Amino acid sequence: MGSVRWAFRCGSWTPGRDDWLFAARCVQPEEKDRIGKFVFAKDAKSAMAGRLLLRRFVCERMHIPWELIRLERSPRGKPYLAAPLDVRPESGTESPTCSFNISHQGDYAVLAAEKGLQVGVDIMKMSMPGSSTVPEFFRIMTRQFTPYEWRVILSAGSEQQQLSMFYRHWALKESFIKAIGTGLGFNLQRLEFHLSSEALTHARVLCQTRMHMDEEYDEDWLFEECLLDSDHHVAVALGPVKKLHSTNTTSSLPPPTAFTLLSFNDLTASASPLTEEDPAYWESFKMKAEAPLRRRDTQSSPNSL
Repeated sequence: MGSVRWAFRCGSWTPGRDDWLFAARCVQPEEKDRIGKFVFAKDAKSAMAGRLLLRRFVCERMHIPWELIRLERSPRGKPYLAAPLDVRPESGTESPTCSFNISHQGDYAVLAAEKGLQVGVDIMKMSMPGSSTVPEFFRIMTRQFTPYEWRVILSAGSEQQQLSMFYRHWALKESFIKAIGTGLGFNLQRLEFHLSSEALTHARVLCQTRMHMDEEYDEDWLFEECLLDSDHHVAVALGPVKKLHSTNTTSSLPPPTAFTLLSFNDLTASASPLTEEDPAYWESFKMKAEAPLRRRDTQSSPNSL
C-alpha cells in the first residue's frame, strides 16, 4: 500500500445539483443525514469530502468494493473499518491491515494512511482570532502549551508569525491525540514539541520535529510536517515506530510523502451509489449560507449588514 497522503480543497468546491446528490448517494445513510444537519455549507462540504476520502482509500488501497464498506466511529470519534472484516485481498496484493485518519479545517480535507503504524493527521488554517486580540487569544490558550513552547511561539516575530507558530504546535499536538484516539481528556501540557530548525515550505515534508512526553524524549513517534499553502499547516503523527522496526530507528522508514491534491472526480472515480437519489437533499443544501460571518469581518465591513 505504501504511504498515502491525500488532500481535497473544499473551500473552492462549489458542487452543482448532480455532484452533490451523487456524493450523498455514495456515503452511508447515517453519515448523509449527519452531514445534512450542518447549518453552513462549508461544514457540510468538508464533512462530505472527509467521508469520500475515507471510502476511496478503503476501496482503492485496501481493495474492498465500495458497496461493502462499513465505516464506524470509535467512542472518541476516530473512524475505523467495521466491515467487511472477512474480505480477503486480491491475489498479489497486501493485507488490508493499516491505519488511517482524516482531518478537515479551513479550506481542506486531508487523509493520511500507513501500514503497520498508528496514524493521526491534523490540519490547521492560520487565521486571526475573530473576536479578540492575539495576546488575549494566547492568554485563553495558555494551558494548552508548555512554558518552553510558549517561548518558541512568542519569539517567532510579528503577531502573524506567532500565530503561524501557534497553529504549527497545535496541529502537532492534535495529530498525536488523534493517532492514539484519546480525545479531549488528554492533558496537552504532557506533550512538548521541539521543532526542526528548518522553516516549513511547500516544497518538502519535514520530519525532524521531536516530541517529549512528560519531559522525556519519546523516540517511538515520528512526525511529518508540511504546508498545503501559505495558510494551512498539516501534521502527521506516526507510531509507535518500535513496532515496525526492531532496530528502533527510523532510517528504514519510507521517505516522507507529500500530499496529493485530488479533484471531485478523483474522489468519486471508484464510487458506487448506496441509496436512491434524494432531491430534497439538494434543496436543503442550496439554502445554506456558506459560512458564518466572523465578528472581526462584520466590524471591518460597514456594508455587511
